[in-house]
Amino acid sequence: MVADLQTAGRGRRGRNWTSPPGVNLMVSVGIRPRIAAADAWQLGAATALAVLEACRLALPRSVPDELALKWPNDVVDEGGRKVAGLLIETSVSDDRVSEAVLGAGVNVNWRRAEMPAELVERATSLIDLGDGAIDRVALLSTYLGALGDEVRRFEEGRSPLERYRAASWLTGREVSVSAGDRLVQGRVQGIASDGSLELKTPTGVAGVAYGEVVHVDVDSTPVLSA
Repeated sequence: MVADLQTAGRGRRGRNWTSPPGVNLMVSVGIRPRIAAADAWQLGAATALAVLEACRLALPRSVPDELALKWPNDVVDEGGRKVAGLLIETSVSDDRVSEAVLGAGVNVNWRRAEMPAELVERATSLIDLGDGAIDRVALLSTYLGALGDEVRRFEEGRSPLERYRAASWLTGREVSVSAGDRLVQGRVQGIASDGSLELKTPTGVAGVAYGEVVHVDVDSTPVLSA
């Protein structure tokens, strides 16, 4: 399903996700993956990699390396401003993922100058990163092709983990992560084999499987490119 206008979309943690008409790409893809429930995190990683590839291919050659993935599955520019976000919903039956909806929203031709004040400091768009308007239909086609390739890979047992690690924007940075009723602070060491975020804290290495990065020290390390 593709939407041209979004007024009441759902983001992570129940947030409202809106988009003006005619400028962005909002798409949800339903699949019946053949994977174990324990590997469900791969759906988010694979979808994020597909969005990242589509965004990179839509930009001039000098720009793509500025894009990276912010755990768990946002696409960001080198300053950490959000270009795209995902919402993955799954149904589990007999320890297998029976159904999944892969939702993605990409800021395509929505200039920062036109965004609401509360978004300007933490979001950007492909048009602002590139040198002109982006063909949204072509972007959608590229994304769906990349997503199909990613789904085939993990169904064949080829994990997206190493490529996800290589594209990580957070690795090496000092961060604060809200994880349920606790706040975890430390330097990101990388992505664990189960897709969780690993942080070096004053008391040792902590793994965060689910949560939200609420603060990043942007100057704590250079951006790492895939």
